[in-house]
Amino acid sequence: MAWLALIVSGLFETVWAAALSASRGLSKPVPSIVFAVALVISMAGLGYALRTLPVGTGYAVWVGVGAVGTAVYGMVAMGDPVSAGRITCLVLIVAGVAGLKILH
Repeated sequence: MAWLALIVSGLFETVWAAALSASRGLSKPVPSIVFAVALVISMAGLGYALRTLPVGTGYAVWVGVGAVGTAVYGMVAMGDPVSAGRITCLVLIVAGVAGLKILH
C-alpha cells in the first residue's frame, strides 16, 4: 500500500506543479487553491509512504514520479520543447525509479 500511496503522491506533485505555474505566482484564486490542495495531498501521501519505506528510496521515487509527470505535462499541454535528449533523460529517471523499486 505504501508504494501505491507514493506513486499517487508523485502524481499529485505533478498536479501542484502545474497548478502553481497556472496560478501566475499565486495571483489567480482557482489554480492557487488547486495548488494548495494538491500539495497537501501529495505531502500527506509521501508521509504515509515513509512510515514503511526508507526515506531515501521514498523521496527519490516521489520526486522522480513528479518530475517526469511534470515534464511530460509541460511537453504535451504547455508546448515545452520535445527532443530526443529530453526524452532520453526522462527515460533514465524512470529507469532509476524502477531500479529503486526493484532493488528495495
